[in-house]
Amino acid sequence: MQTAQKILPNLYRDSVALMQISSKMCDLPGVIQASAIMATEANIALLVGAGLIDKTIEPAPNDLLITIQGKDEKSLMAAFDQAEASLSGGQPENSNSADTNLSPRSIEMALDEFSEANLALISCPGEYAGAEARKALLLGLDVMIFSDNVPVEDEVALKQLAAETGKLVMGPDCGTAIINGVPLGFANVVTRGDIGIVAASGTGLQQVSCLIDQLGCGISQAIGTGGRDLNAKVGGLSILKGLAMLADDENTAVITLISKPPAREIAEKVLALAAESGKPVVVNFLGADADALRGKNIFPAGTLEQAAHMAVHLSKGNKPSEKTLPRHNLDEAELRGLLSPLSDSQTYVRGLYSGGTFSYEAMLLLEKEIGPVNSSTPLRAGHKLNDIWTSTGNTILDLGDDLFTRGRPHPMIDHRLRNDRILKEARDPETAVILLDVVIGYGSHGDPAGSMSDSIRAAREAAVKTGCCPIFIAFVCGTEKDPQNLVGQEKKLRDAGAIVVGSNAQAVRLASDILSMVKEK
Repeated sequence: MQTAQKILPNLYRDSVALMQISSKMCDLPGVIQASAIMATEANIALLVGAGLIDKTIEPAPNDLLITIQGKDEKSLMAAFDQAEASLSGGQPENSNSADTNLSPRSIEMALDEFSEANLALISCPGEYAGAEARKALLLGLDVMIFSDNVPVEDEVALKQLAAETGKLVMGPDCGTAIINGVPLGFANVVTRGDIGIVAASGTGLQQVSCLIDQLGCGISQAIGTGGRDLNAKVGGLSILKGLAMLADDENTAVITLISKPPAREIAEKVLALAAESGKPVVVNFLGADADALRGKNIFPAGTLEQAAHMAVHLSKGNKPSEKTLPRHNLDEAELRGLLSPLSDSQTYVRGLYSGGTFSYEAMLLLEKEIGPVNSSTPLRAGHKLNDIWTSTGNTILDLGDDLFTRGRPHPMIDHRLRNDRILKEARDPETAVILLDVVIGYGSHGDPAGSMSDSIRAAREAAVKTGCCPIFIAFVCGTEKDPQNLVGQEKKLRDAGAIVVGSNAQAVRLASDILSMVKEK
């Protein structure tokens, strides 16, 4: 096994492009691990921790660092060639043509060329993102900050400046938005409609917007705020601004708010503004007490799925019910049929998620129904895994967390880490159910279900030989209009032997019912 690095000076690509380049390198024969990152101090530390580099490389945030671990020198060279081809984009390296159009190299240059632009998407190393966002705000632009690792002090200052200038800051670490019908970041192709969303969760926003589309309604605007927006230090400045914008938007009839529970004082401000909006507002603060949310024009939802259903009912002019939706699409006889292949030792669920909000929602629902759940990012400290690479008891993992993505692309782009974990969990004689999310749309893997299907089949075949074949339950977050196509992705999962349901909540409830019936055996 050999490892090699190459530094490309003064060459920047955003994190999504770099994850896709890393994924392409990893797909090549003989490549064990590969990473394309900006050479920031934090990124270099992650590579050292992942064992991809054994010496400290001097940080140079404007340089691009390619690191490859392969079986031999031929594998390394092929991967470097693949990376450089992807970075060049097929464009000639040198051109002296007078007609060559140079890409804008600053926000000011971009505005000179696109004077009608009203939003800047910032995706650069976190230490520089704040300065670029400030420039955009002062130039009269709304801002979406895709970058992470932005100091919270910078976030507060930017959002205060936006409040003073009447602008909107989405982010930092805002991965999803749909503005005036244009998907940004990891977003889906949804129908335009009259339901507006403000969310401090990227995959939460995707789930709700996709379910609304599947239920026959559409999205007016979908505004991401970044995950820290509703903490006490930031003050909910973006969710309050987004809520006010949707209240004034003549194309928005229903508003949906999505977040983990905010700081109490922030929740009070948000709910007060929602009550004054003059429009029905569905509030899904995952894990919050519904009675504490209920108020004038406010409809609390317990799950992402319920939030979508309530918003659709309101859009159609009906008062939504807070009653629990059907648990899933299997009846008791079908459930009993699933239990027959399980051995007496198979009593636990293992959730292998790519979406952080999905894993969080799964833990909330499971703890209510089956008891404590272990995780690398648990609801309570007492349930933290001693070793993130080994599940114990009921375990739910967010494989997109930094703990798992050191030196690797995110699992929404590259499924090899999850595929390996699928095989490992299926070999565990205590695993009864394996839960999987599949997130499609712009920026995601071109065929995630296809990538995972071989691993599901291999896991099932290997487990059958040992007499301990787990039940695979999956759902696809997406629409039929997405490039990967919802129906096609669901079919590939079913063909591989997985049970496919319509939402994360349904998948978790089905897993809970199976485990409850296992205990009764």
